[in-house]
Amino acid sequence: MTESNLTVPTVVLVHAAWTDASSWNKVIPMLQRRGMQVVAVQIPLTSLSDDAAALRRSLKRVSGPVVLVGHSYGGAVITAGGSGNQVKALVYIAAMAPDEGETVGELLHRAAPHPYAPALVPDEDGLLWMSAKGFADAVAHESSSDDALLMETTQKPIAIKCVQEQMIKPAWKEKPSWFLQAGLDRMIAPETQRFMAHRTGGHVHAVEVDHNPLASAPDKVVAIITEAVGDVA
Repeated sequence: MTESNLTVPTVVLVHAAWTDASSWNKVIPMLQRRGMQVVAVQIPLTSLSDDAAALRRSLKRVSGPVVLVGHSYGGAVITAGGSGNQVKALVYIAAMAPDEGETVGELLHRAAPHPYAPALVPDEDGLLWMSAKGFADAVAHESSSDDALLMETTQKPIAIKCVQEQMIKPAWKEKPSWFLQAGLDRMIAPETQRFMAHRTGGHVHAVEVDHNPLASAPDKVVAIITEAVGDVA
């Protein structure tokens, strides 16, 4: 890699609960066609600190500046893992952006749940699973039935510890941020997203998409990431 290329930010993507890095499979080619270097991180979904540590390990492998992107729970991970390193900007996609001392669980319950939002109860191993109905009616109700079925079939559970662990040092307090606020979201209330987005003091884009625009509206996701990369570059 040449010295000039080092000034072009690498886009580092962090996935949500119940999924893995392949959830970005519609977004990644669109970014690459725009000439961007892209890394999709695999996080274990075992605790917020575990996931932030996995992100930091991946960041060590990236040369030069980074635009860090998190979807849903992945927003909490970039908030925890994005400070004190080469990250130049944060992009939240229908995501959590906790403040110091807050938990993801507290933010999820800040507003009344949508009528179609599934009740999540940990199993005997402390893991949260998403039902097929939950994917179809709340996580990805604007996606195709095939996409929703694939999400349910390949899901990766999230440990309850992920949503119970307090944020320590929010990266959005020291770095610029962009926020896709999903107006049709049934998992994270749109009003909660607005509260978090405006609290960061960043660039807020209200878009009429569901909780998983990675699948239902990848062009909207790419547009916001591209804006952040352009400003940083």
